[in-house]
Amino acid sequence: MSSRTLPLLFINLGGEMLYILDQRLRAQNIPADKAKKVMNDIITTMFNKKFLEELFKPQELYSKKALRTVFDRLAHASIMRLNQASMDKLYDLMTMAFKYQVLLCPRPKDILLVSFNHMDAVREFVKDTPSILSQVDETYQQLIEMYTALSSGEFQLIRQTLLIFFQDMHIRVSIFLKDKVQNSNGRFVLPTSGPVPHGTQIPGLIRMFSCTGEEVNRLQFSNGGNYTNALREGSFEMFGERVTKLGTNMYSVSRPVETHMSGTSKNSAQHTKVSAAPNPLAKEELNLLAKLMGGLEVQKPGNTDSGFRVNLFATDEEEEEALVSRPDELSYGVLNIQATKDQQASAELAKIMGEFTEAGDQSPSSSSKGDDLLAMMDGL
Repeated sequence: MSSRTLPLLFINLGGEMLYILDQRLRAQNIPADKAKKVMNDIITTMFNKKFLEELFKPQELYSKKALRTVFDRLAHASIMRLNQASMDKLYDLMTMAFKYQVLLCPRPKDILLVSFNHMDAVREFVKDTPSILSQVDETYQQLIEMYTALSSGEFQLIRQTLLIFFQDMHIRVSIFLKDKVQNSNGRFVLPTSGPVPHGTQIPGLIRMFSCTGEEVNRLQFSNGGNYTNALREGSFEMFGERVTKLGTNMYSVSRPVETHMSGTSKNSAQHTKVSAAPNPLAKEELNLLAKLMGGLEVQKPGNTDSGFRVNLFATDEEEEEALVSRPDELSYGVLNIQATKDQQASAELAKIMGEFTEAGDQSPSSSSKGDDLLAMMDGL
């Protein structure tokens, strides 16, 4: 497991979240000023300096539910509200899109190019807001400094860590199904055609050498695909052509996006069902997450800002049906963790709750923004 994976996971999932929210804000005809405020607030929070300082420290990945909690808070960093069904769908789309990109990367190092594609899009979202743009540019520098010098083996370890994180996720997404890159069981179809990775040759030739290094024979074989020569390498600088399209906005052309639980996912969820007994590592992970989230400075909406709800489904009825039909094993339940005896942790959590408490009403749901953060950890 690589200890350098978390920043790439967060930035790429965050980029996918911004793509989806931007598309839904436009689809629901949200006024331009409110839509811009939502995007700016989320990006400001996502690229907060203190938050990124914690994020870029070498560390293990958080659990799926802990990371989901971070994005739940991030999505509600502005005046926009999502109910549970829409948040579930948003997270499903984010994770499956990035999983697809990781699987299709020709080389492990190309995961960094995918990250830069997401960063390029984020920069475009805030190009007219210099203060936020400087935060994004600073993150570019951190990515370049941390990752461009890594070896191919270290990138392979990062890719393996990401695939382990995604291995039980098999959500069917309508865009992928229509493009025939995903099967009905939620698994992706890997291509056997197209350009080979940069720095490699088209498979199909075996060369044999003598002990002196002289080539003595050649054999050809069928490679079973339709491969072409490698494309030029993408730019790993702050500005430049990335070459790969992985990580670019697939929602730029408006079309409905639906998600469905596959049978495989339902079965695997049975095996990963969270035990009612507290995880012995939960408090440690909670403290790490509290520290990470403690760096976030979420702005409270002023009294003049009227909140609004965004629906990731075509109708409210579809949203309600999705909430009811979602398997219980994949719902984000509550596990109370008695960690309040630690005064330092309590102070940190109190700070977090204060930062994330929003003025005004939330979307119609049973929980409020003032709920104890410990009850929001979703069974760590």
